[in-house]
Amino acid sequence: MIDNFTPAPFAAELEAAGVPPELHDWLGRMGVGALVVKMGIRFLEMSPERTVATMPVEGNTQVAGILHGGAHVVLAETLGSFAAGMHAGPGRQALGVDVGATHHRAIASGTVTGTCTAIHLGRTLTTHEIVMTDEQGRRLSTARITNMLRDVTQQPVK
Repeated sequence: MIDNFTPAPFAAELEAAGVPPELHDWLGRMGVGALVVKMGIRFLEMSPERTVATMPVEGNTQVAGILHGGAHVVLAETLGSFAAGMHAGPGRQALGVDVGATHHRAIASGTVTGTCTAIHLGRTLTTHEIVMTDEQGRRLSTARITNMLRDVTQQPVK
């Protein structure tokens, strides 16, 4: 008997990133993205209202040996964009239109946790606040992202 089941091309990547199995159909043909993999981001919770992930400091530092400010923003934009994409639903996509961050405290080692909370979940726009904390629960940075939601009408340019 021939098995016609073909696993999603990114199944192993999704599992390694902690994406819950119920979201594998949604992300199975795209994965989580090369930057998410390179940064070591691992999802703990995923929903439009609240998305949580961790990221190691090691490998994501700037020349002074502390977590790069851009790494904070990558984690924030990843969380906000995934949450907005889940809210958008099938046949729609989220496109970031504004992201900003305020850095409160430096970190030189350990793990950062980003907690993304919905501020507004509308038909055409979403806004999320993302708070990054260290292992002791101290706030490292606060970010906000707004995503535009639109219908998917064509394939992205490669």
